[in-house]
Amino acid sequence: MEKQKSKFRWIVFISVLFTYLIMSVQRTAPGLITDQLMVEFQLTASTVGILASIHFFIFTSLQIPMGILVDRYGPDRILFIGSLLTGIGISIYSCSPNEYILLFARVLTGTGDATVWISIVLILSEWFQKNEFTRIIGFAGMTGSIGFLMATVPLSAWIDHNGWRIPFFTIGILLVLCFITLYFVLFKLPAQLLLKNTIDNERTIREGLLQQLKRVFTNRQTLALFFCHFGIVGGFIGFISSWAVPFGIEIYGMSRSEASQMIMTGLFGAIFGAPLASWLSSRLGTIKQLYVFIHILVVSSWFVFLIFRGQPPIILLYFLFILIGFGFGSSVLTFAIVRKHFSIYDSGVVSGVANTGGFLSAVLLPTIFGTILGYFQQTTDHLTHGYFVAFISPVIFSLLGLIGICFVREKEMSTDK
Repeated sequence: MEKQKSKFRWIVFISVLFTYLIMSVQRTAPGLITDQLMVEFQLTASTVGILASIHFFIFTSLQIPMGILVDRYGPDRILFIGSLLTGIGISIYSCSPNEYILLFARVLTGTGDATVWISIVLILSEWFQKNEFTRIIGFAGMTGSIGFLMATVPLSAWIDHNGWRIPFFTIGILLVLCFITLYFVLFKLPAQLLLKNTIDNERTIREGLLQQLKRVFTNRQTLALFFCHFGIVGGFIGFISSWAVPFGIEIYGMSRSEASQMIMTGLFGAIFGAPLASWLSSRLGTIKQLYVFIHILVVSSWFVFLIFRGQPPIILLYFLFILIGFGFGSSVLTFAIVRKHFSIYDSGVVSGVANTGGFLSAVLLPTIFGTILGYFQQTTDHLTHGYFVAFISPVIFSLLGLIGICFVREKEMSTDK
């Protein structure tokens, strides 16, 4: 029986999404214990900054290489290895005696984490037909947002009750168990059930790497998807992971808990945005038209911050976070476009390019935002005006995303064979 017609594909679906859920939790979890690490290991702020950024730096820089590896060696193997690396890395992190081991552990987790999304996109492409893929990719995106949500209040409460080492070690053990589960689900059981793969990677193995890269990077769709993802991901992830809490505290006088709840409204928007956007695009029979509307919604939401000079009314602020979070959740449509418009043989590389755009913007935005705020703190000490000027950066980022999606052609470029 073919993979795409078997009921076993739903077991694969649940297994890879549970792995993604746990990986999403560990991705942002270290941010909860920054103050504890500084006290326990007597770390400086700059060292903590390196620990916080090294994971995302490695994650971003490895997206295209991982896309190449996925195309050439198969997503099953890459996700299999990545889950083990991440599990070992977070387990070492939980037992670290000093900052050097902490840094080594985050290098491992960054490397392993870089494998997960691209592999899942390709695994679901192999196990589900194109008309199913647009719907189910939304649930994959929702899983990641739920993981981010679990890494806020629930994990924080666990850490407050048991300290940080036990929860982190438990996450590591769960990922090692995911590694074992993936061995049976992706390799052993399909072979025993004689499930045939309808997609063959032989062509990319025979074809030279340079020829494949030339074909992908000379395709204007690739660059359009890079900017499309750049504009819709970075503003949300970059802002909530760095400046959202200080913004709520310094501009609105919120407590840290209240500012965290503001972030959670955005995460709820992301959780519902992914499946809703994929369902709507499937019902409408078009991805681009819906995605253009969502990008316009995100641009407009960021622009409202400028209209109110960096300080929208509090009720409107929560609504804006929901809309921007909804846009972030809808970013799964980028990969639905990849699945629809590119051959399965190139989907890994193209997905890697698009994901690089998304997380590159998530790395750049906090730096740009912080530089602008730092300038105003040193020269005028007028924080509200500093935030007003800083909000120009997510507006520009989201405009680049809108331009990117406008250049995507709603035309099927190739089909699976």
